[in-house]
Amino acid sequence: MSASSPADSTSTDPLIYAQDGHVVTLTLNRHETRNAISEDEMVDAIEAACDRINGDHSVRVVILTGAGSAFSSGGNVKDMQDKKGMFGGTATAIRDGYRRGIQRIPLAIHRLEVPIIAAVNGAAIGAGCDLAMMCDMRVASEKALFAESFVKVGLIPGDGGAWFLPRVVGISRANEMAFTGEPVNASTALAWGMVSRVVAPAELLAAANELAGRIAVNPPAALRMTKKLLKEGEHTQLETLLEMSASLQALAHQTKDHAEAVDAIIARRAPVFSGE
Repeated sequence: MSASSPADSTSTDPLIYAQDGHVVTLTLNRHETRNAISEDEMVDAIEAACDRINGDHSVRVVILTGAGSAFSSGGNVKDMQDKKGMFGGTATAIRDGYRRGIQRIPLAIHRLEVPIIAAVNGAAIGAGCDLAMMCDMRVASEKALFAESFVKVGLIPGDGGAWFLPRVVGISRANEMAFTGEPVNASTALAWGMVSRVVAPAELLAAANELAGRIAVNPPAALRMTKKLLKEGEHTQLETLLEMSASLQALAHQTKDHAEAVDAIIARRAPVFSGE
C-alpha cells in the first residue's frame, strides 16, 4: 500500500504499517473506539513499530495518522466506566497499569530515531492530543480538534502530556488547555504554533507526505544524529550538548554521504545518498 493511500478498511490490525520508499505511514486503526490508544494491543503495536523503524535504516521519516474521522480519542472511556484493563483494580494496580501500559507510548516515540509527523485528521482528545504532541511536527486537517481534556473526566494527564504540551505551545497556553479542558480548533492550533500547516481533509496525507519528502531527501545518518541532538537539547546543559555535538560531528565527517553532499554541491548536481 502506498504511504499516501488511506488505511486498508479490511485490516483488523490495531496499527497499520505501510512503507513507501523512505517514508513509513502508521495508521491507528480502531474505528469502534475512535482510535483509543489505552488498550494493550495498541500500546504493543506502537512500541513494536517504533522498534522496527529504529532497526530499519531504509526508513528516514514517519507519518502517524488515524483511520476514520478521529485521530485518537485517547483513553477508552467505556473501559474507565467499567474499570477494565489499565483502569481497574487498586490504586497500586492502576499505577502499574499506566507504567506498564500507555506510558510505554511516549517512551517509544521519544526514542524514535527518525523524524515523525502527526497528520491529525480529526479529533485528538486527551491522550490523543498528547500523542500528537509527542511527534516532532504536526500537520492538521481543517477538521482537527485538540483537547487536553483530562480534567473534564476528573483525571490528570497520565501519559506525559504535562511534559510534551508545554514544549509545543508554551506554558501559559498549555496551562489554559489543561485547566479548562476545552478544545482548540485547527485555526487556533496554527496560530499557537501547535501545527505547522492546516489543509483541507482530502489534502492531509498529501501535505504530510510532501513534508516527509523534503526531509527524506537528506542523508539518513545525519537526520538521525540531528534528531538525537535536538532531543538531548531539551534537557541537557550547553557544555554537555556541545561535547555530544563534537563527537557526532566527527562521525558525520567520516560518512560517505557527507562526501557525496559536498561533491554534489561543487558539481551542481543532485546528490545520491547511500546511508553510509
